Amino acid sequence: MMTPEPVTLVGQHVRLEPLTHAHASGLFAVAGEAEIWRYLPVPEPGSLDAMEAVVATALAEAARGLRLPFAIVARADGRVCGSTSYLDIAPAHRRIEIGWTWLGAAARRTAINTECKLLLLQHAFEALGCGRVQLKTDARNLRSQAAIGRLGAKREGVLRQHMLMPDGFVRDTVMYSLIAGEWPAAKRRLQQRLGAPATGEERT
Repeated sequence: MMTPEPVTLVGQHVRLEPLTHAHASGLFAVAGEAEIWRYLPVPEPGSLDAMEAVVATALAEAARGLRLPFAIVARADGRVCGSTSYLDIAPAHRRIEIGWTWLGAAARRTAINTECKLLLLQHAFEALGCGRVQLKTDARNLRSQAAIGRLGAKREGVLRQHMLMPDGFVRDTVMYSLIAGEWPAAKRRLQQRLGAPATGEERT
């Protein structure tokens, strides 16, 4: 049975570190943009205290085995540039989800996002032995849907009226997945986009 544990995943461009309270100030420094929070089920954290509360919620969920949150750190300068998580962790079914992913403006549309997904997918399929990795996004978020499609994930359908957003909007959610048999081809595509493979992991 797969047993997800905190781990540091290291690539050429990015390092994914287990999220801690120490990351809150770095996250807050790059989070001041409404675009980041438009499709996430929490309001934009308008203060450092609010960001610390977001981190505290993620860590509480991690303590209950519901989530493995990461800080995304650019290796070029060591700065925190966003966050991502494993969630919907179902060891008995060899299933996990990649979500709660956001990046500051400077890191979007760069190799950082592509390499994050490569590292997370590689760890899920090759280290944890997952049979399925799923991703989901707001049906209004066409940019996210296109990015997930480029990973090689299959669009499975729409969960109607799936989530109540902070502004009261009831969102539809589009569900995608990759399964183990699809991973080798998806990995090759991601490596080709980056020009080199991910380098590996360090356990913590």
